[in-house]
Amino acid sequence: MTLLRIDGSYGEGGGQIIRTALSLAALTGTAVRLENIRARRRKPGLAAQHLTAVKAVAFLCDARIGGAELGSQTLEFIPGRPVRAGDYTLDVGEAREGGSAGAVMLVLQTVLPPLALAEGASTVSLRGGTHVPMSPPFDYVREVWLPTLARMGVRAELSLVRSGWYPVGKGEVRLAVAGGRRSLEALKARHRGTLQAVTGRALAANLPARIPERMAARARAVLADAGIAAAIEPAVLQAACAGAGLFLTARYDHCLAGFTALGRRGKSAERVAEEACGALLAHHRSGAALDQHLADQIVLPAALCREESLFSVERITPHLTTNAWVVDRFGLARVDVRLAECGTGLVRIHGNPAGVCHAHP
Repeated sequence: MTLLRIDGSYGEGGGQIIRTALSLAALTGTAVRLENIRARRRKPGLAAQHLTAVKAVAFLCDARIGGAELGSQTLEFIPGRPVRAGDYTLDVGEAREGGSAGAVMLVLQTVLPPLALAEGASTVSLRGGTHVPMSPPFDYVREVWLPTLARMGVRAELSLVRSGWYPVGKGEVRLAVAGGRRSLEALKARHRGTLQAVTGRALAANLPARIPERMAARARAVLADAGIAAAIEPAVLQAACAGAGLFLTARYDHCLAGFTALGRRGKSAERVAEEACGALLAHHRSGAALDQHLADQIVLPAALCREESLFSVERITPHLTTNAWVVDRFGLARVDVRLAECGTGLVRIHGNPAGVCHAHP
């Protein structure tokens, strides 16, 4: 059997290469071999969240896998059948002795595209870190990513059972996916239109109520100084360990954008607020439609469209160009990323008129 070889150290060289390759392998029936997985990271190879994603997608398509163990830098993934809808429970903590606060939102983003195109409805319960560094938090996925996918025809709902913060995790979310799509609708978002509203949540787990209140107050003040009114709700949550963060959503005429800042010991509530607001204001000044994180997270869904997607992005990141490269490797779509004169980016994704080909044995 010929396996599509993918260099896991290419470009940004992180876990996104693994996740995109797994989703596309399941969708297209392509057998893949990933090499040099996260080779330049401080702890190279598969971490708990990557291993959970591997096993999860393997369940979806009855894949044969080799090298699926913590620290492995080589993985073979051979789908056995088209993706099957169903009810799945995934726990990142089971992938490593002593548990893990691995990012469940990244696992969710791996399994959702295949399930959206599967025959029938699915439910997925995911346990682990819901608000952790280096990943989109629950609030971003629910308020920005999923509504953007809804524009493209994905019918999915996400709920938070309990939050999970670094370093303990033990959070839980539940995802319901309608399924039944043959392909998705192209995303057209070159121009964002007028800013309609800024909303947000200032969250603190196992901490005094004054902390989210301070985050919310400072964020409202910073945005007001820039002429932007914001409705930010402070809330205290129960969790397995302490944690805090501010999550903002900017709602424009034609798109959404999200911004996150997490707290840590020694980092003031006001600094958290200023960090999230700074990211929002930088995006607002750019004039682009999609924030820099949403752009790379939309490349894969856009590759599943029959028609061309086109959107502007605040900044061209290594995550974006690397994800475009992985999509190109599968030959499912052609991704063109260009730098605009003002420093923003323009992404054009030429979909496959025939849709996704389930070339399974």
